[in-house]
Amino acid sequence: MKSLLISTLLAVTASAWAQAPATAPVEVKDAWVRATVAQQKSTGAFMQLTAKADTRVVEARSPIAGVAQIHEMAMDKDVMRMREVKGLALPAGQAIELKPGGYHVMLLDLKGQVKAGDVVPMTLVLEGKDGQRSTLEVKATARALGGTSAAPAAAAEDHGKHKH
Repeated sequence: MKSLLISTLLAVTASAWAQAPATAPVEVKDAWVRATVAQQKSTGAFMQLTAKADTRVVEARSPIAGVAQIHEMAMDKDVMRMREVKGLALPAGQAIELKPGGYHVMLLDLKGQVKAGDVVPMTLVLEGKDGQRSTLEVKATARALGGTSAAPAAAAEDHGKHKH
């Protein structure tokens, strides 16, 4: 009788848990990855992130890449420079755009070509103000080369030559 009661309680709890609305701490919109050419070893991932509470993206991962990093591309005098950042602040309620020529996720040491239409899985590691970490699964669709600017594609190809 006792085991039947425990089983029933577990089933009811599991059912209620499965039906509870899952509210992600960060909303992702328009996630995409720039498609690559054969032998290209790096590419960028872009999206719009909006956090419900102050949060930071502190890490990125993807099974298609040996290394995934959060990068910033910015002008330094007349030179476009790309560098890894240790975290990206997501202020509550403010949409942060990861886009060509700005912040983005850099996927390095690619394990194969990324073709237009491919769906690329990524995991973003988020950190709240309390230091608690959580993960956010992202599915980004690969878009053909060309896109909005040739500069980020060229920079990604050039950046892939660097040692990390």
